[in-house]
Amino acid sequence: MSKIDIKDIERSIIKKYRKEIWGKFTRALKEYMLINEGDKVAVAISGGKDSLLLAKLLQEIQRHGKEKFEIEFISMDPGFNKENRKLLEDNCKRLNIPVKIRESHIFDIVDEISKDQPCYLCARMRRGFLYNFAQELGCNKLALGHHFNDVIETTMLNTFYAYEFKTMLPKVKSENYRNMELIRPLYLVKEESIIRWKNYIEMDFMDCGCTVGCKVLGSKRKEIKNFISKYKKVNPNIDKSIFEAACNVNLDSIVGFRKNGVKRSYLEEKDEN
Repeated sequence: MSKIDIKDIERSIIKKYRKEIWGKFTRALKEYMLINEGDKVAVAISGGKDSLLLAKLLQEIQRHGKEKFEIEFISMDPGFNKENRKLLEDNCKRLNIPVKIRESHIFDIVDEISKDQPCYLCARMRRGFLYNFAQELGCNKLALGHHFNDVIETTMLNTFYAYEFKTMLPKVKSENYRNMELIRPLYLVKEESIIRWKNYIEMDFMDCGCTVGCKVLGSKRKEIKNFISKYKKVNPNIDKSIFEAACNVNLDSIVGFRKNGVKRSYLEEKDEN
């Protein structure tokens, strides 16, 4: 249990980690227009360091920011063991996060039908559950704790294994849930900064809590994470380069692209011009 007072924890976000966390968080909110006046935002709490930091950041911006909006803190227990469930509850209490927890049996379902590659199906099912939960509470936005490293890792995963250049967006309108939008306020915050904050406040957080994925040795995401870490020793700015590449796509120099589900070739574009 952290010996640091909750007021010091909250103050550290704005003061001690002002440049690397608070500044990048507020920049993302403004640059990508993630939260507007009158929004009701559901913050998805997984139990990990990222989502709990996000919860605290949104509490602070609600107190000190200009935009007036509401927050609901929601969490799903997909089948955590007793230790992880208690850790989730204790951490939310410690951090003054009034979380609403609902139970599901997603781990059991995934273990039965997709035990070899469980993570993708689990993520989709959990996302759907959270969208429903958020809608029931009258929310119009669902905030997830994906950070800068998740963005660049997703970009490389799609490039290496999905045969397309596709990144993780800062906000996405839901296709299946009317008037719902997914937002990622930690979009510009690096994981190393989050780890430094976690170590400073001396709290233990859940890594994943999954009882299915732990049976699978390795993962493509971990492989990509190691790949980037390795080449960062050669080029310290490789993560920034990957991120900026997705923000600076040169459509004059690509062979093809897809827009609104329609695949186009650069030859078509040249013929039209």
